[in-house]
Amino acid sequence: MNFKFNHNNLNVRDLEKSIQFYKDALGLTVVREKDAADGSFKLVYLGDGSSVHQLELTWLRDMDRPYDLGDNESHLCMTVRGDYGKWREFHKKMGCVCFENFDMDLYFIEDPDGYWIEILSESRK
Repeated sequence: MNFKFNHNNLNVRDLEKSIQFYKDALGLTVVREKDAADGSFKLVYLGDGSSVHQLELTWLRDMDRPYDLGDNESHLCMTVRGDYGKWREFHKKMGCVCFENFDMDLYFIEDPDGYWIEILSESRK
């Protein structure tokens, strides 16, 4: 088949807070934006600068409560180049590390809406 990943979507309550989190925690930057003509939603696409895959953040004007993430078993996964331990400590200082598995050499961070992002070393086997 000729399919490849394009983007993943997460719905967020505070768009600016989420954009700042993904910039600070993972170095993602805004690639493009789309505003609904009637102001009912805004889409912001974030990229890592090295792949075509993007993260789409969707803000809905009429959402008045936190999103129900269910069991929150779905997650994004990012690999990191360089000093993996340095990044783990950086995320701990940010206060966003929500789970660590030392046996599997991975950890998760949690964004402002409760979504989990798995962090792996690029050199992990």
